Amino acid sequence: MIGSDYVMTGTAMGLRRSTLLVSYLLRNSLRPVVSIISINVGYLIGGTVIVEQIFSLPGMGSLLIGSIGTRDYAIIQLATLIFALLVIAVNLVADLLYSLLDPRISLAR
Repeated sequence: MIGSDYVMTGTAMGLRRSTLLVSYLLRNSLRPVVSIISINVGYLIGGTVIVEQIFSLPGMGSLLIGSIGTRDYAIIQLATLIFALLVIAVNLVADLLYSLLDPRISLAR
């Protein structure tokens, strides 16, 4: 990325190296990082069910598995809804971060 056209143009314009690194390179390289983190948080939330069962930890995952065993449908629906809302919230934060990292990305069209 250092050899990219926009970095060479910034160097030709006389921008300092720190300005180039922060304004050009870091901003452009953070978008994929935000994408990967938002995807992995969904996997981590789903993985809590397995981890809580393996290590006998109390939590939402244990509640969900116990409710499945006793066929308590209301708690199953609630736990699934909470997990889904957490994933949606993380994706919303990622979308908001996209617009902060790159001003060309707008939320309203």
